[in-house]
Amino acid sequence: MWFGELHLSGRGVKSQLYGSFFMSDYILAIDQGTTGTTCLVVNMGSRESRSVKVEGRGYAEFPQYFPQPGWVEHDLNEIWDSTTHAVKGALETAGIKGEDIAAIGITNQRETTGLWDTSGNPVARAIVWQDRRTADTCEKLRNAGHLDMVKERTGLVLDPYFSGTKVAWLLNNVEGLRARANEGELRFGTMDTWLIWKLTQGKAHVTDATNASRTLLYDIHQNQWDEELCGILGEIPSTLLAEVCDSSHVYGTTEGLSVLPDGIPIAGIAGDQQSSLFGQACFEEGMAKCTYGTGAFALMNTGSRAVPSENGMLTTIAWRLGGRTTYAIEGSTFIAGAVVQWLRDGLQFFKSSSEIEALAASVEDNGGVILVPALTGLGAPHWRPEARGLLCGLTRGTTRGHIARAALEGIAYQVNDLLGAMGEDSGKSIEVLRVDGGATANNFLMQFQSDLLGISLHRPEVLDTTALGAAYLAALGVGIFSDLSEVTRAWALEREFTSEVSREVVADQVTQWRAAVERA
Repeated sequence: MWFGELHLSGRGVKSQLYGSFFMSDYILAIDQGTTGTTCLVVNMGSRESRSVKVEGRGYAEFPQYFPQPGWVEHDLNEIWDSTTHAVKGALETAGIKGEDIAAIGITNQRETTGLWDTSGNPVARAIVWQDRRTADTCEKLRNAGHLDMVKERTGLVLDPYFSGTKVAWLLNNVEGLRARANEGELRFGTMDTWLIWKLTQGKAHVTDATNASRTLLYDIHQNQWDEELCGILGEIPSTLLAEVCDSSHVYGTTEGLSVLPDGIPIAGIAGDQQSSLFGQACFEEGMAKCTYGTGAFALMNTGSRAVPSENGMLTTIAWRLGGRTTYAIEGSTFIAGAVVQWLRDGLQFFKSSSEIEALAASVEDNGGVILVPALTGLGAPHWRPEARGLLCGLTRGTTRGHIARAALEGIAYQVNDLLGAMGEDSGKSIEVLRVDGGATANNFLMQFQSDLLGISLHRPEVLDTTALGAAYLAALGVGIFSDLSEVTRAWALEREFTSEVSREVVADQVTQWRAAVERA
């Protein structure tokens, strides 16, 4: 099965006629995240075994900016610098050169919104997906009666989480940007689009269907930018918008870079959560995964059906391959691993985030303490941007261990809410949840999650499934992988967690949690 054509010379291609007759099957996966950029060099293995192996890793953080309460910003140039440093680190640890890379895959924080001019110069700081500054705008749009139309066309809700109102805010609040946009001098993009612009020296202004589906500007049924939505959300000019392509496709090639040679095809893009679903090989309808990162994000594959939600979930594009769209139901919480960072940095509970597992396990239970981690509002299924974090049930006997345990339990309770709503929408019971992300290394959290859900959790051997998803899409884009079955063969289980408590105990715990959420 082919998803794109490749015509290269002088880069070790044995044949252009079939699959992976590259002398090297190394894919460079760029995972552009909220606090830093990770790059992996992935050896895709032989066709016979498909024993995929991460050969090299690079990581570089970049600053977070908080100009006002509820505002979160990034500098686009600092994101690009972090990417080049991470690419260099990945190549060095893998012991290979850029010439050995067969293709590049990109996955990214999705709704973060950047604007730059046609020379590639950022014209404002990027507004991050966590940013809540457009909450009043979203409220006005809801009051004006636009919610149902927006939800039907985009699968999303009117919330400051998404890109559309962020773009409008920049145009309306940064001096000169509206006029420059109307003159066609500016470009909008999520971080995949920004990176490809930089990788190709501005030759490609592109995105994929998964990232486009998170903007509030894209009709997920017609698979195109929607002129009426662009008007309603703030007269957003069409010249700002990128070309929308399949998730596996040769979008362009590298040019003029210090860290990579010219001519490497960029052949896979997916927003981070869709990339994780792909990397977890959730290709059958009803399969689901949850990524535990800064936030927690659960997705269920719904196949060719764009299932509307009646329970606060989102309908989104999982991926588009060969012009065919696969959809998903998604639920997201804004704060997951970020609550651990808050305990570490804000309250100085411990020096390293990894210490929280032992601290939580030092007490027999949570001592009646519940922590609702609504530090930037509540996401799905509640969608309450005004909510704030709540720590309740404290007594003189409360210790750091109880609060640490309550923080981890709060992450799991939020995911439990997501999957419950997801099951109601889809009409399908989730039998197994595949998990990934940095927080899944926390065995206490994974066991408590399994206990709450009453199902098995499968943790793969490689937790970087977000980056792996981008690598697999790129491998398909240049023919190293022939079809989805090779991704399925590459997935490997590391550990299974099974529920160990009665449903009666869980029901009581959930009742206490929901009472706390109402107070947040």
